[in-house]
Amino acid sequence: MCYFTAAMLGEKERIRLIFALKIKYLRVKNDLSYHRLSDVTGLSKSYLHDIEKGRKYPKIDKINALASAFDVTYDDLVSTAAPGKIKPIVDILNSDFLKVFPLELFGLDLYRLFDLFSSTPDKINAFISTVIKITRNYQLTNEHFYAVALRSYQEMHDNYFPALEQAAQDFASRHKLINANRISAAALAQILEHAHGVVLDREMLPKQIDLQHLRSYYSERKRVLYLNEGFSEAQENFLLARELAFQELSIVDRPYMTRLAEVTSFDQLLNNFKASYFAVALLANEHRLTEDLDRILKSDSWNASAFLALTEKYSLTPEMLFQRMTNVLPKHFGIRDLFFLRLRADETLDQCDLTKELHLSQLHNPYGNLREEHYCRRWNSIQVIKQWKTLSPSDPAIDIQISDYWKSDRSYLCISLAHADRANSQKGVSLTIGMLVNEQLKKRVGFLRGSQIKKRTVNTTCERCSIPDCESRMKAPVILQQKAAKAQLQEAIKSIEAY
Repeated sequence: MCYFTAAMLGEKERIRLIFALKIKYLRVKNDLSYHRLSDVTGLSKSYLHDIEKGRKYPKIDKINALASAFDVTYDDLVSTAAPGKIKPIVDILNSDFLKVFPLELFGLDLYRLFDLFSSTPDKINAFISTVIKITRNYQLTNEHFYAVALRSYQEMHDNYFPALEQAAQDFASRHKLINANRISAAALAQILEHAHGVVLDREMLPKQIDLQHLRSYYSERKRVLYLNEGFSEAQENFLLARELAFQELSIVDRPYMTRLAEVTSFDQLLNNFKASYFAVALLANEHRLTEDLDRILKSDSWNASAFLALTEKYSLTPEMLFQRMTNVLPKHFGIRDLFFLRLRADETLDQCDLTKELHLSQLHNPYGNLREEHYCRRWNSIQVIKQWKTLSPSDPAIDIQISDYWKSDRSYLCISLAHADRANSQKGVSLTIGMLVNEQLKKRVGFLRGSQIKKRTVNTTCERCSIPDCESRMKAPVILQQKAAKAQLQEAIKSIEAY
């Protein structure tokens, strides 16, 4: 069997797969074995098997023989419409879903998925119907599917990609940056111009009122990278290193603006991730950063200043540092049970939205919540924003906490940092890396053995929390109350049955 990806799904392939589904459905419905169908139609069993696997599409005389065997018309068989029981599967084949969803990224090809479709149609139909309803209810778009697929791809690989790490190291060695303690924007700009003929323009974007929100734009035709103003050195370094990644890796399907206004394909989103990964790997060499993190983590006491100093040493934004930690901690420290969260809070802290998350090894708490519930204010992800609001808006706040999850044996070592939102300095953004407290973490983190780190019992959301007399509660535990009411109803029904 040839390897056949969803991206290769053309009109002929789609028609062949729909025909195959129909033949298998009708054969099973009529309780016909391959042997019996072969006798009736004169087609060999192997040929019938190939038809049902979507490998062969018969000629007119053979289609007529099959139509006669199933007591249907020729048009019934060749139409792309389908009977009710397999209609959801055919709807998927007729849609753009399989064309845009990156099956091959997860080691799947369309034939394997087709085998699953055709072998258990009832279960697959129920699953597809559920996905479609969820998609409609929450107004999910292709971009949502792409983002989820990308996160899953990162999680599959512990968010560590050796080929990109090696590419960044080779680039640094080739341009004599490998031993530099700190790579400058001037050095990156010079390489962009001399190695790739890309020049910078810092004047155009600030003059365009409609483009003032745009950080950068690359014109392929002019080979000009337009930069806006007001960046920190770390932000500018990232923009330049990211553009170098696109050039060095010869990425064609790419965004030209810093923020993706519209994701037109999964490949575009994946390529944007690869370029961003290369950029941060270039700015913060994995081996050098691992040595620095090792010194901080194995210390007997937590040193917030030393941790924050890493952003200055490598000229990284706080988010770049936290994201980089999700690359090196699993690979070089064996710390695989971790999560990364980015929260954005309004001026009053009443509304806190989770705007980015990554979970390695398993789904950790807290996580994305589509019900608009209120995240537990006991997590230092939110508490650190409160601390930041007492400081100068330009100063970050940093906090560390052991979060004991309510009524479970799970605890997380959480490092959180808060700073001003770039779009609105009155709003706060927090970044958190949480590591499951297990034997591996205890071996690698020296200050866990002390007692100076505060501990706090936490939960996911107020609506699901039964912590008594919680001073941080935003909403009543309404979901728990609903569950209790249902349980009480069930007990009352049992008492009637027992009477």
